Amino acid sequence: MFLSRSVPHRLPRISVQNSCSRRCIASTLASSSTSSRQRRNSFPTPSPGRRLSTPTGPPAASHPPDDEPAEFDDFGSYSVILPPEPFVFGTTHITQRPVPYHIPRPPYADAEGGSPPATGLFRLGDSRIALGGEAERCLRKAGSLAKQTLEYAVSLAQVGVTTDAIDAAVHRFIIERGAYPSPLRYNGYPKACCTSVNNIVVHGIPDDRPLEDGDIVNIDITVFLDGYHGDTSKMILVGDVDAPGRALVSTTTDALEAGIAVCGPGQLFRAIGNVIHTLTAERGYSVSSDFTGHGIGDVFHRAPWILHHRNDEPGRMQPGHCFTIEPAIIQGANPRSWIFPDGWTASTENCARSAQQEHMVLITESGVDVLTR
Repeated sequence: MFLSRSVPHRLPRISVQNSCSRRCIASTLASSSTSSRQRRNSFPTPSPGRRLSTPTGPPAASHPPDDEPAEFDDFGSYSVILPPEPFVFGTTHITQRPVPYHIPRPPYADAEGGSPPATGLFRLGDSRIALGGEAERCLRKAGSLAKQTLEYAVSLAQVGVTTDAIDAAVHRFIIERGAYPSPLRYNGYPKACCTSVNNIVVHGIPDDRPLEDGDIVNIDITVFLDGYHGDTSKMILVGDVDAPGRALVSTTTDALEAGIAVCGPGQLFRAIGNVIHTLTAERGYSVSSDFTGHGIGDVFHRAPWILHHRNDEPGRMQPGHCFTIEPAIIQGANPRSWIFPDGWTASTENCARSAQQEHMVLITESGVDVLTR
């Protein structure tokens, strides 16, 4: 998500390594001696044209911070997304596209500030639906439209196309089918979809930055149709992506499929996070614990909350549970993230790349159906 209507500052293509910690980046980019570790949601912004470069091996005269491991795996070559100066807080300065009044919309769309009602985000109960009825029919229809919308968005993600142009097309695609783009006005979010590029973990706001050769970008789509939400996302390789980027995206796909494979009636919810953690750790990646999957249906976000990292949470899946699995996998051993001043865009702490993919699953009497496949 971006802080102004101008193109966000970004670094020219760089070679990023674990040795390039936030402290290293801060010393390279910052025009003052202020440490980038003063606040978690603070990060130095480069001057236009300033380059960040790292050596092919560990720097001879520097050491990683005490709380970060000394690793030197190559993260590859890509542009880093940072917030532009001057900082603008919040999203009220970003123009929202209109939705025709005849299209049914979720309650938060017309609420003050777009806040979900108390019965939404924190709804009580087990969040199950009755299988075989109208609720299941509507869920499946919403999931199918989300899938179609995502396929359309993916076809637009080419070198030189701006993420805002993709958002405009997605917005139009959804409303032409009588649905509402669920992210729009949710807690003030100003766009129809999320587009998270390179080091952005989740919730990137579409803007005027053209996609570059070598970018990886997650497009996250949610639609509200006939009173139910459908939610899915996918990673796109833009142009000629380097080997580390391709490997990260491939691992994220495998992690999502591994999480789906352990779903079924009577299975523990924590099995999802445990199998994803094991797979990604074996390949040298970390899993973000800052963001979770969630129950979904007539409410956008609700229980059950799906943790993608290793955990000991109680609870078992039952027929009628519908939820998302959407692991965010990060290069290296540091899974931490920080939030841009817009209040939405989440970047990796050390500018490593992140990849996320998402499906919406329904637990049935005999197994699991992926509604956005």
